[in-house]
Amino acid sequence: MEKATLNKVAEITALFWIMKIIATTLGETLGDFIAHTLGLGYSIGILITLGFFVIVLMVQLYSEKYVPLYFWLVIIATTTLGTEISDFMDRSLGLGYTVGSIILLIGLIATLAVWYSQYKNLEVYPIIEKEKELFFWTAVLFSNSLGTAFGDYLSDVAGLSYIYGAMVTAGIIGIVLLLHYFTKINQVVLFWIAFVFTRPFGATFGDLLTKPLDKGGMDLGTLPASIVSIVLIGILIYISHRQHKKKQQEITI
Repeated sequence: MEKATLNKVAEITALFWIMKIIATTLGETLGDFIAHTLGLGYSIGILITLGFFVIVLMVQLYSEKYVPLYFWLVIIATTTLGTEISDFMDRSLGLGYTVGSIILLIGLIATLAVWYSQYKNLEVYPIIEKEKELFFWTAVLFSNSLGTAFGDYLSDVAGLSYIYGAMVTAGIIGIVLLLHYFTKINQVVLFWIAFVFTRPFGATFGDLLTKPLDKGGMDLGTLPASIVSIVLIGILIYISHRQHKKKQQEITI
């Protein structure tokens, strides 16, 4: 059987990055909806989002093949849980955005280091082994939590507006894209840099949509912004499913 058939994760394409950004925007707005709009706080927010993460992760892990809906539900779960983890560390524990970002960065580097020691590579496509997939999702959770903390650092510590924060992270992503096409820098390294920085880009955009006008936001509210993001990601998951189904049919012919 072909590796493409056995593979458990999404192929890294332009559609992947668009969906990742929208998923991170949803993670930011949905996380804020749970903690702030519903008034449940970060501790309860972590328990709720952790429960959702565990459920969808188990479904993903025990699926025998790549299913776009399962994969992207886990991505959404990591972005939402990552929002709660970052905010809990930074605000409830009082660690601050700088220390919180450093701790999460250490966690991400440690995960990637153990992953590399096991497999001698950090390739994210295709992923077939369940143990390697667990490394992947652990790294994804750390990277999304780190991205949240870094996005908050830009706005609350560096003092950038949400628009300027989005421009900074978009600029970093643009540089990574140029390095991808015009240099021989390791593509896996570039992937993880881009993966981390798409999180604060999406999160900053989510803050721009939901935060009050006096704080530089558009004050749309966390629930309307979350609903819009859910609709968009739902449409893209459907498109991804159609593309994957077509590709699988071509492989079996």
